[in-house]
Amino acid sequence: MATNIVTTTWKENMQFESDNPSGLNLTMDAGEESGGEGKGYRPKALMLASLAGCSGLDVISLLKKMHAEVADFKIDITAELTEEHPKFYKKVKVDYHFSDTELQPKKIQKAVNLSVTKYCGVMEMFRQFAEVDIEIHLHKIEL
Repeated sequence: MATNIVTTTWKENMQFESDNPSGLNLTMDAGEESGGEGKGYRPKALMLASLAGCSGLDVISLLKKMHAEVADFKIDITAELTEEHPKFYKKVKVDYHFSDTELQPKKIQKAVNLSVTKYCGVMEMFRQFAEVDIEIHLHKIEL
């Protein structure tokens, strides 16, 4: 069984620093409206970045294996929080944007579907507490 260990240390005021199994550190801080100085990532936004990163890594890996690489790829996530505390994401929209001169829609759809339904553990975690909607956008680059 794989285990991850992350240590998070209070630095000052509302600022924390977390290590990572990769050896890299990141800083988290509350916004000024919450007593912080805005000098770091917001924890809930990091969750969305983790979702995009997890699925994005899957998709790029799968597209390479399918010989369907793209010139540009980005993931936009829009998430709606509950009104009551503890506030958590109740609705999440994941928009996958692919750009290339020669897009391969069937392979792109397959790669996204495999990430969403089979490989991305962060996506599965989100589905435990939120309604998650997925949309794929294909942008043909004209030369």
